[in-house]
Amino acid sequence: VQLQASGGGVVQPGGSLRLSCAVSGRTSRPYAIGWFRQVEGKEREFVSAINWSGGNTRYADSVKGRFTISRDNARNMVYLQMNSLKPEDTARYHCAADEGLGVGTGEHEYDYWGRGTQVTVSS
Repeated sequence: VQLQASGGGVVQPGGSLRLSCAVSGRTSRPYAIGWFRQVEGKEREFVSAINWSGGNTRYADSVKGRFTISRDNARNMVYLQMNSLKPEDTARYHCAADEGLGVGTGEHEYDYWGRGTQVTVSS
């Protein structure tokens, strides 16, 4: 399974971005997708995740009410809509896939990772 995140960029505080995660390869099995972010020199942290059906989603407390995760299985795409962005949201965002029906928040639960896309929130 290969993952490619895109949609990052530079945005002012209060602005919005939509990240996309394109999934390719052996996608016939159900998989959850998680978004994680990492600032250089710091540990990677969980942001959001969605299960295969899209009926179960999870968010870090720091992004609840501002970020929305969704998926389009017909297109093998997962999206992260990020609104009301703050400078502390600045990080490299990675999407990851976990084959199975659950939705986890730990990076050790995910089997496949993409390279990530940089989000910078700055005035």
